[in-house]
Amino acid sequence: MATDLGELLVPYMPTVRVPRTGDRVFKSECAFSFDSPESEGGLYVCMNTFLGFGREHVERHYRKTGQSVYMHLKRHVKEKATGAAAGAIPRRRNGKVFLDLELNRDFNGEDYEYEDEAKLVIFPDHFEIPLPNIEELPALVTIACDAVLNASSAYKKQEPESWEEEIQVSRHARSLRQLDNGVRIPPSGWKCQKCEMRENLWLNLTDGAVLCGKWFFDGSGGNGHALEHYREKNHPLAVKLDTITPDGADVYSFEEEEAVLDPHISEHLSHFGIDMLQMQKRVSQSTENGHHIENNSRPRVSEWEVIQESGMKLKAVFGSGYTGIKNLGNSCYLGTVLQVLFSIPDFQRMYVGNLQRIFDYSPLDPTQDFSTQMAKLGHGLLSGLYSKPPMKSELIEQVMKEEYKVLNWQQQKGVSPRMLKSLVSRGHPEFSSNRQQDAHEFLLHFINLVERNSAGTENPSDVFRFLVEERVQCCQSRRVRYTQRVDYCIQLPTPFEAATNREELLAYDAKLKEAEENMRAPPEPVRARIPFTACLQAFTEPENVPDFWSSALQAKSAGVKTSRFASFPEYLILQIKKFTFGIDWVPKKLDVAIDVPEFLDLNRLRATGLQAGEEELPDLMPPIVLPEDTRDNSMSSVDSPEIDEAAVMQLAEMGFPLEACRKAVYYTGNMGPEMAFNWIIAHMEEPDFAEPLALPSMIPDLGPSTSDSPMGATPLGNSPPEESIAILTSMGFPRTHSIQALKATNNNLERALDWIFTHPEEEESDAISDMADTEPNDNAFSNANSHSDSTLSPDRDMAGPRIKDGPGRYELFAFISHMGASTMSGHYVCHIKKEGRWVIYNDHKVCLSERPPKDLGYIYFYHRLSSS
Repeated sequence: MATDLGELLVPYMPTVRVPRTGDRVFKSECAFSFDSPESEGGLYVCMNTFLGFGREHVERHYRKTGQSVYMHLKRHVKEKATGAAAGAIPRRRNGKVFLDLELNRDFNGEDYEYEDEAKLVIFPDHFEIPLPNIEELPALVTIACDAVLNASSAYKKQEPESWEEEIQVSRHARSLRQLDNGVRIPPSGWKCQKCEMRENLWLNLTDGAVLCGKWFFDGSGGNGHALEHYREKNHPLAVKLDTITPDGADVYSFEEEEAVLDPHISEHLSHFGIDMLQMQKRVSQSTENGHHIENNSRPRVSEWEVIQESGMKLKAVFGSGYTGIKNLGNSCYLGTVLQVLFSIPDFQRMYVGNLQRIFDYSPLDPTQDFSTQMAKLGHGLLSGLYSKPPMKSELIEQVMKEEYKVLNWQQQKGVSPRMLKSLVSRGHPEFSSNRQQDAHEFLLHFINLVERNSAGTENPSDVFRFLVEERVQCCQSRRVRYTQRVDYCIQLPTPFEAATNREELLAYDAKLKEAEENMRAPPEPVRARIPFTACLQAFTEPENVPDFWSSALQAKSAGVKTSRFASFPEYLILQIKKFTFGIDWVPKKLDVAIDVPEFLDLNRLRATGLQAGEEELPDLMPPIVLPEDTRDNSMSSVDSPEIDEAAVMQLAEMGFPLEACRKAVYYTGNMGPEMAFNWIIAHMEEPDFAEPLALPSMIPDLGPSTSDSPMGATPLGNSPPEESIAILTSMGFPRTHSIQALKATNNNLERALDWIFTHPEEEESDAISDMADTEPNDNAFSNANSHSDSTLSPDRDMAGPRIKDGPGRYELFAFISHMGASTMSGHYVCHIKKEGRWVIYNDHKVCLSERPPKDLGYIYFYHRLSSS
């Protein structure tokens, strides 16, 4: 038999590989579906590419690649037998569980047992060889099979990379000396002993001093008094006061210069009268469901209960469109956004309607293809395959056991977005981590990805796309300029001065101040109630334009800007600006309730364009400001450019060639040694790295002024100065993109750099519009979107395929809510209106909503009403 198996495998031996270091083995999930070894058909792992495929998709891979040898993995989940006492019989150690897979949390480990099965399958005849089979298989095949079985799952291997470096125990923890000075720390009301700061406070574990911090490792700010205290007293350990919980606290070692662990933290804190069991962490604390909750105050708990509709008997729903998304650990921001997007017909049509075409034409590695993974998730959410109601017999049995509610949650397994999350977050410093993120930022990031991956095909994100008309008026000359750009979201401010319970808020502020002064417990916070009409009014108010240059006056002047809709999108995204930055630069949420309407009419905000009697500002750019010596002797600057010699010498002292240092400082526009150092690192392999500085062609003489462009101003259509273009291109940016950045920022080199980093180069970005009289700054529309065409030409056809204009009347169909004190913690859920009823999506749980909390939402989604 051994000879027969060896001969059978001989033709396929060249295609069987042993996984090397860096190879990812996808043995936990299919690349095209959510099939796994626990699925009925198991999972097939290609022994050449190590990709995993469900039973319905493995034939496609075989036909496309010709790979014939697959390892079939199957995990059998069995309910434990029960003894006479109706209790589960203790299971003896089971040697049949050998797959490196996570146990399914839907099956309680005490009541179920697992048995794994593996075999080789040879296509197209489906010849099966049970494993292990060391005696009968060729050595190479045996080694390859063992390596696949023992390899970590592809995404299990990646997860530790997302977490921060493991924190070590401090060498001072065991022998820490604590002074018997009688210091006792109250449970609240702390402030720095050397200043009035009440945020980012650290307790020195030697003498009990409470001082403010200033370190980079936790992103917080302060006056650095805790560090000064260490330098004076040499007391090494400090604990952050608002992080103390029964489970531990954040400890920092000044002497070791890093965050550390203190195994004796409970004893060290009790020395100062702090009982850890009575403390509650104000920052996030992880729960078993993978999201974060806030424990610092009663309103946060109330918010949590209201948004999740806790305490109500919510009815679970099943079937197509009612499939949940598993939380991978702080991934609820992603799950809620995807649930809303796949409730929109355009996204359903693009990815699920074209499912077979997308799968058939997918690349050889479908795990790295955006359309394939979107189609996979869309099908998982809309097919109903992963959201099936319990069988009637199971219901009867569980009702008899009074476990109906538990069964409902177990049946709602949901789908895991692990493969899509890995793809869409790749290379992003925040979304690739396991930390909580801002759902609004992720939504804009995701729309950007949809745009990039829809070239030449239908773009479903066009339903959000609309034109913004910006009107800028010079306050002195009264002349105006109209420009247009594309955007995807409007951001409504939250004017606290318009709160209907303002007197109650003022009373609360007075009580809070009194409690802090007397070091008493703070009063119960009051939530501000702000009318939606006040938010909309604040959005429409004119805003000042900083650094406004009037082309009519040829000088800086006061300018005001108003924004209106030049077109209305088919689907309107509306974000409530609930988050701000605290003293410690950590994003914090404003505790507000807004009566967001179910129906919205924005027609009065439609743009009107240039009005009769209005006079336009001239199409002129601001004059180019040249250095003093350049204005005095324009041509001599070609031979003797202005270079920061101090920066040059600082770089030269590092050992770099002098001429290279001069070039680095020159080509980075004298923006400092750090920027020049980065230029050196990027160009040090070039053959002319140490050659003398060869200046690009410069045009210091701006040419004769015309009657239309006095005082050195240039027409808007002209190119930016070659010197600025050369500086940007020397940093590696394409010339066309550099010109676009300079034109969009009035030739301001520093702002042009920022513009380049926030506007990735695209094929569509050739159309440049005049931006002389205004620089968008903190617009109520979502300029944060890196794909926003902020320089769209006004004469672009608004009725084109990318702008779906129509009436400005809308109906609310979904909203995403956030619970917690900041975007860095908390939890997201979404409510979506389907078939005339509101449904709450809370991770993998999907239920009919009894009381949707529309006044506590964060991002709202409206669909356009027909004109009839």
